[in-house]
Amino acid sequence: MGKKQNTALNVRRKNRGKIIKVTAQILILGVVAIMLANAIFDFRAYKEPDKSAWRQEQGFIALSYFGVGRTGTSKLVSKSQLDAQLKALHDQGYVTISQQDIIDYYAEGKKLPDKALYLSFEDGRNDSALFAQPLLEKYNYKATFLSYANKMGNSERKFLQPKDMLKMTRMGFWELGTNGNRLTYINIFDKEGRYIGVKDESELTSKASVEYYNHYLMDFIRDENMIPLENRVEMEERVRADYEVMNKVYTEALGYVPGTYMIMHANALGSGMNQLVANANTDQIQQLFGMNFNREGNAFNTKDSDLYNLTRVQPAPYWSTNHLVMKLRKDQGQPMQFVRGDKRQADKWELLGGAAEFQDNRMVVTSPPSQAGGVYLKGSEASDVTVSAKALGNVVGRQSVYVRYDRMKGSYLRLLLENNNVAVEQKIAGQPPETLFTYSLPKVGWGEEDLQFDKASVYTKEQTQSGARDDENDYPVNIGGSRVLEISVDGNSLSLSVDQQLILDQQPVHASIGAGGVAFESQFHEQNEKDDIYDAIFEDVRILSKSSDRDQKLLFTNKPTGFTGMVTSVQRTVNRAVNWAVETF
Repeated sequence: MGKKQNTALNVRRKNRGKIIKVTAQILILGVVAIMLANAIFDFRAYKEPDKSAWRQEQGFIALSYFGVGRTGTSKLVSKSQLDAQLKALHDQGYVTISQQDIIDYYAEGKKLPDKALYLSFEDGRNDSALFAQPLLEKYNYKATFLSYANKMGNSERKFLQPKDMLKMTRMGFWELGTNGNRLTYINIFDKEGRYIGVKDESELTSKASVEYYNHYLMDFIRDENMIPLENRVEMEERVRADYEVMNKVYTEALGYVPGTYMIMHANALGSGMNQLVANANTDQIQQLFGMNFNREGNAFNTKDSDLYNLTRVQPAPYWSTNHLVMKLRKDQGQPMQFVRGDKRQADKWELLGGAAEFQDNRMVVTSPPSQAGGVYLKGSEASDVTVSAKALGNVVGRQSVYVRYDRMKGSYLRLLLENNNVAVEQKIAGQPPETLFTYSLPKVGWGEEDLQFDKASVYTKEQTQSGARDDENDYPVNIGGSRVLEISVDGNSLSLSVDQQLILDQQPVHASIGAGGVAFESQFHEQNEKDDIYDAIFEDVRILSKSSDRDQKLLFTNKPTGFTGMVTSVQRTVNRAVNWAVETF
């Protein structure tokens, strides 16, 4: 009897286990089905804002990203970087506006939201749509996706095709725009002054030897002496034909011509270019498009702007979130809220100027336009101190570490990393700074693939520094640096190491500079004519002071240690492996 009872009990247990297992499987399958349905049918839809509440008429900002990748490159912002920037704007109340909103604003005097944002993605890349779509859904943002007509229906897999573009627009998050028919260069000269002529982008894959070029619609086609090879009628017919091709391609592929045009290259039409060529373009643009973003470099469009001469800013991949916010504050002339990141870390520092973000083991100090930005470690006043950090800001710029910084007296010792050179300065109270030591660091390697070519612009040799790397110290403004710095003061002497190499040993310093705090600073360099805001980036910061009994005290560190450090190292390794797989396959 006991045996039968045990058998029945076991059967019930097995049946109960089967029920639990089957139920769990059904739930899992249900979740998977919902995920697949969301991925395939995209149940999310854009929620139109309440436009009846719009009262603002001063203008709007326009941001246009060249492209978005899984990780950042010299040309693409990373998806996490885009997320952080859009979140910062969303948190401050920015609402995206549509192409029709802009037309109504200028043509009918309709109002805009208090903080109006026109968002767009240029170049027609698959990855831009893939990585931007979830963020548009997350923040209920609308954006314009721009393409080239000659990429429609071709075999280049990195560009989105017409059926995909039309599908994107159905849920309301996307509108369509165009950068033109094709990216073709004319009047090309190499660095030796030799005339190359006209080349399509696919034929000019390397610009390492190019000194000058122009875009297809921006000038007469000229010979080696820059004398036009075509007369006015021929030029006008060539320009008209290019727009006609664009019209035909989009009409056949999409059923309509996109309403927004961002002409290549920016800042040329109506600004010093040949007036006959400008007139030929203007006639075609006004017939074909509802608006033209003709300019780049300033984000703000005012009520007095022209629908066919609008402006946008293209955030560079090296911009931090605060860099973008600082740029928008400059362009709009309105207050902006900067991101601080880790509050626990941020509260340990006093902001001296600009903005600072603390995230994990990274501290980013962003300068105000044409000024210095800085942070000062609270309670870091000491006589003897050692500061170490990895400086990751762009080579072209100024990153500084201050020790014994007495703000009342105006005295300090300063380590300056500028354009791949280091200097040590001392400032005695009431006197100008004095340079104690300078050193040229080993060259930072870079290749043409690292250059951030802005497709909205024309470049010269002076801007790209192509071919000039061997005999000039200039670096392209977007080339990142990486230097491990350590500065130590002990008594009346200072020592400095760079990349674990001691380059300055017990340099005498003035006895009057006896104590003070630790500060970090950022400032742009005049070589970057387009961008006067700079991000100084410091990783794995470690600040130690020595007491009278020579014991060391840790004043601050953001360097992960112990289990956290191990986890961080594993995460970085996994990310590198995933990035390699994505880029390789």
